[in-house]
Amino acid sequence: MSEISESAVREVLDTVIDPATGRSVTALGMVGGIATRGGHVAVTLDVDPSRGTALEPLRQACEQAVRAMPGVLSATAVMTSERAAPAPPPAPGGGGQARGHSHAPGSKTTGGGGRIEVPGVKHIIAVASGKGGVGKSTTAVNLALGLAANGVSTGLLDADIYGPSMPRMLDVKEKPESIDGKQLKPIERYGIKTMSIGYIVAEDTPMIWRGPMVSSALEQMLRDVQWGDLDVLVVDMPPGTGDAQLTLAQRVALAGAVIVSTPQDIALVDARKGLNMFRKVAVPVLGIVENMSYFLCPKCGERSEIFGHGGAREEADKLGVPFLGEVPLHLDIRTTSDSGHPIVVAQPESAHAQVYKNIAGRVWKQLTANQRGPRAAPRIVVQ
Repeated sequence: MSEISESAVREVLDTVIDPATGRSVTALGMVGGIATRGGHVAVTLDVDPSRGTALEPLRQACEQAVRAMPGVLSATAVMTSERAAPAPPPAPGGGGQARGHSHAPGSKTTGGGGRIEVPGVKHIIAVASGKGGVGKSTTAVNLALGLAANGVSTGLLDADIYGPSMPRMLDVKEKPESIDGKQLKPIERYGIKTMSIGYIVAEDTPMIWRGPMVSSALEQMLRDVQWGDLDVLVVDMPPGTGDAQLTLAQRVALAGAVIVSTPQDIALVDARKGLNMFRKVAVPVLGIVENMSYFLCPKCGERSEIFGHGGAREEADKLGVPFLGEVPLHLDIRTTSDSGHPIVVAQPESAHAQVYKNIAGRVWKQLTANQRGPRAAPRIVVQ
C-alpha cells in the first residue's frame, strides 16, 4: 500500500468548511501540520483558544473527511493553540489518554495536551535524522560530551525507546535509583547526566509498545527525572518523523535541532524530511552535521570519499541553515563508542575528538546568541 501523501490530505481538508466564515480550514490557515505513517494520519488545527468548544464539530468533520480517504486506516485531528491553556489533571499512573486515538463525538480527553516542563534546564536540543544508520546516536553522545568538555553543564536523554544506544555507548550497567519514589536520579557518566529506557529494561528485551505508550515513556523520562540545573539537555531522537518525534517536537520547549546525515543523496532526502518536520512545528534548526564524511585509513591515513563528500554542506546552503561540521568514518570513533568510552573522553586530544568539540562550540554559540531562550512549545487543546 502506498503512503498517503500530505498534499492529498490537504486537498481533502480543503473541502471542510468552517460554518462561521464560509471558508475551508486550509484557506483559513488552520492546518498546522499533517503527519502520515502506514495509513494512519494525524492533523493539527491551529485555532483561537476562545473558539475551542465551538470548533469541536469542525475538528470532527476534519477527522471524518480524512478517514473516508482510500487507504486511510485511522485519522486523528487535534486543535492546538500557542496561547497558554490550563494544565489538564494527570491521569492515574502518569499516563493519560493517547493523542493518537480518535475521539467519539462530544467526548473529552486530557491526554497529550499539556506542555512537558523540565525545571532547571535552560536549553533542550534534539539530535535527529530522517533515517537510521547514519550515526545519529554516536553524534549525539559525542556532542553532549563535547559540550561538557567546553565547560557547559550537560545532560543526555536517549529518546529511542525501540533501540536505545546509551547503555552500551556509555557503559552503563546499573539501574537508576529513586530517592522519593516519584522521580529517578539520572546516571552520571563522564561529567554528564544521562537517562535511557535501556537503563531500566534488559538489553535483549524487545519494546513491543504502541505509539501512546512510547510517548508516555518519553514524557516520564523528561518530567520524572531529577535533571537538576543544566545548561543543555541533548535529546537523542529516534530516527524518522513518527509519533515519538512529533510528541517531543510539539510538546517540549526545544531550543533547536541538529540534523545528522551522511553525504549521499538518499540520506539527504530523508534528512530534509526531518528538517522540514522541525520547521513545521517552529523549532529552529541549529544546523546539519555530515557524518561518515570521508574514510581515513587507520594504517596509512589515506582519505577515501566512500559515500561522496560535501552533500550535507550543499544541502545546508540550499536550505539556509548552518553547516556544523564533517565527521570522518574512522575505526577509532566506532571502537570507542562500542566499548562505552566515546572518543571525546577516550582520546580527548585526538583530531576526531576536536571535530566534535568544534561542533559543540558552534551549537552552544547559537544557543547563547542574543540570549535566546527556549521556544515556547505549542499548546494542544482537545475538546
